[in-house]
Amino acid sequence: MLDSTATSRTQVVLDTLNTALAAGDVDGVKALFATDSYWRDLVSITWNLKTVEGPEGVADMLSRQLEHTKPGNFQIQDGEVPAEEGGVITTWITFETKAGRGWGLMRLKDDRIWTLLTALQELKGFEENRGKRRPMGAEHGAQKNRQSWKERREAEEARLGYEVQPYTVIVGGGQGGIALGARLRQLGVPAIVLDKHDRPGDQWRSRYKSLCLHDPIWYDHLPYIKFPDNWPVFTPKDKIGDWLEMYTKVMEINYWTRSEVQSASYDEVSGTWTVKVNRDGEQVTLKPTQLVLATGMSGKPNMPKFPGMDSFKGEIQHSSQHEGPDAWTGKKVVVVGSNNSAHDICAALWEADADVTMVQRSSTHIVRSDTLMEIGLGGLYSEDAVANGVTTEKADMIFASLPYRIMHEFQIPLYDQMRERDAEFYAGLEKAGFQLDWGDDGSGLFMKYLRRGSGYYIDVGASQLIIDGEVKLVQGQVDHFEEDAVVLTDGTRLPADLVVMATGYGSMNGWAADLISPEVADKVGKVWGLGSDTTKDPGPWEGEQRNMWKPTQQENLWFHGGNLHQSRHYSLYLALQLKARMEGLETPVYGLQQVHHLS
Repeated sequence: MLDSTATSRTQVVLDTLNTALAAGDVDGVKALFATDSYWRDLVSITWNLKTVEGPEGVADMLSRQLEHTKPGNFQIQDGEVPAEEGGVITTWITFETKAGRGWGLMRLKDDRIWTLLTALQELKGFEENRGKRRPMGAEHGAQKNRQSWKERREAEEARLGYEVQPYTVIVGGGQGGIALGARLRQLGVPAIVLDKHDRPGDQWRSRYKSLCLHDPIWYDHLPYIKFPDNWPVFTPKDKIGDWLEMYTKVMEINYWTRSEVQSASYDEVSGTWTVKVNRDGEQVTLKPTQLVLATGMSGKPNMPKFPGMDSFKGEIQHSSQHEGPDAWTGKKVVVVGSNNSAHDICAALWEADADVTMVQRSSTHIVRSDTLMEIGLGGLYSEDAVANGVTTEKADMIFASLPYRIMHEFQIPLYDQMRERDAEFYAGLEKAGFQLDWGDDGSGLFMKYLRRGSGYYIDVGASQLIIDGEVKLVQGQVDHFEEDAVVLTDGTRLPADLVVMATGYGSMNGWAADLISPEVADKVGKVWGLGSDTTKDPGPWEGEQRNMWKPTQQENLWFHGGNLHQSRHYSLYLALQLKARMEGLETPVYGLQQVHHLS
């Protein structure tokens, strides 16, 4: 009698896969994949972040990479049992390559591979000093003139960037730069994080006072150190700022505060960058091999220009400059925009008794925070998920294992549930005149974030103010400013003492244009988006986030950022790519992204 259990059927596929890989039999591997299938690789085989589609995509990737990366030894992960549900077998796996070890997630349909995620976790011979390899800290015995840990650390800080050049310079010291700095530190890659603020975490402290993370705590851990069990579900901005400052210190990240990059240029002959830095008034020139722009996926403010701005007698701020409502009690405030920051700022101004008007320029996706927590995130990032054995690391991998090509298909039913659950809430918003959308295909917030990084609000209270008319709502586009008002294209005149332009941020390659050159920015092309050919995410299809966490068309230039979840998860893969290059490992890149959009 045939053994048809999920485990034995999975083992047959893995045994066949290993045999074909060991023999260099690309056609044999290709035959294991379903017609509609996806292999997402994070650095292990492609030295890239790359998703290939269908048996032909698998064959193309392996025909180019198999000889160089030699993947094999695919096994069911120790302690895990394949599970079958709805005709799909899901299995946690481990594997090896010539350079490293990894793990991943495989789904089978009809005993063929439907989705496969392979993610590099460590480089052979360059493993992190953690667990059983952790440093001793204390050197027992007697030794004259020995340096303490503190003295060695201070000596390193004094030399790096002066007597010794860093291998990597990271521009931007928010959560992205800090997470990557911690990863590189653990891998022994000399790196400096540069930030213009006075203290780590000031990127958060300097924002409007009501700002909180809208993502729950289980989604927001940093590498190595998780938030404690009594940490609030939604972290206030100053608390996250203090956490980042603490983390930077205890993880011993080489973090230069009050350090602003003035320019950067690449020498193709030497393969190094020249980075000129104003470090608290001191001019310092750094010569790293690798340059990472961790200036934030929403790092460069988009500040539109309108006629009459110069003659406006009130104050005009971008949302990133807005400190809070305290100075505007009893004043008239116009907030241009209708996404997260716009709603947060409107609510805080209303609480401070300002007269607030929101200008909605285009439709916005709204999802209530508690509904998102329960339906959208609860299975992966929640206390219940942790209790069910879904660690942060597992949750990250499960989320990463869904190919972007079909991710919207999994999201649409969730947002249909949300729409039904909160039908009365949405009816109230529409009655108030608010223009709602659910994304171009009804897939909601996550896909909007991945595709364009804008166009949504996670409601934590501001929507009810709009429903009740406490925050006034108008639709339209700004035409010009007068001395005491904003005027829309339809002639609507909005008197104002303060105008907050919650108008979002530009592509990260805008920072490359400012710091390096417009030519390099164009050489790299647009940063962020999938090429989904939806609003603000033009095609062609990319299959991965453009230019994020992976090689770009500019040698030795990288982009790193995103929310706390992405900064945590993808910092590992970027760090491994940088470490491999520092150690001189062979890193042939498969599928280097082509440039289709300059901005």
